[in-house]
Amino acid sequence: MNLGAIASYTTVGLTLMLSQTRIFYAMANDGLLPSFFAKIHKTTITPWISIIISGIFCAVFSGICPVDIFGETTSISALITYIFVHITVIVMRYTHGDIARPFEVPFGSWLIPSVGSLLCILLMKGITKATGFRFLVWTALGQIIYFSYGFWHSKQRKLGKNKSLTGCVALLQQVESPIE
Repeated sequence: MNLGAIASYTTVGLTLMLSQTRIFYAMANDGLLPSFFAKIHKTTITPWISIIISGIFCAVFSGICPVDIFGETTSISALITYIFVHITVIVMRYTHGDIARPFEVPFGSWLIPSVGSLLCILLMKGITKATGFRFLVWTALGQIIYFSYGFWHSKQRKLGKNKSLTGCVALLQQVESPIE
């Protein structure tokens, strides 16, 4: 294995491990995961239970999983995520066209996301069938967790019962706006 691949896998692995604890924290705050994932340590002000659980999972996973499987699984996960982001850009441009945007890109509302989605699909053609199967298993596990626990405990879903979709979008804009 060459040095570039090792550096790449290390960077991706560290990024995933560092971000996953915060993702668990945010999901627990919304009710998609049990609340203990959102517990904050008093002195370090970090989601310490999420860090411990993620660390144990990563240690076990890296001990039993070959590096090539890690790379392929990470790649297909990223490509699927990018496809959803591209599709969301197209949908949001047409369903929420009145939202103020600080800049515009010529043909950016449909051409760039469409080409990006097609390129992701093209890159996914190189993924092995075993990797595709592993991705489907992980996706199925995620769906089982979501529909058996997360859906019923989601604060956003409960908010959606009381407010219209535009109210949720307005709330999301307030949450995502940068602090001045």
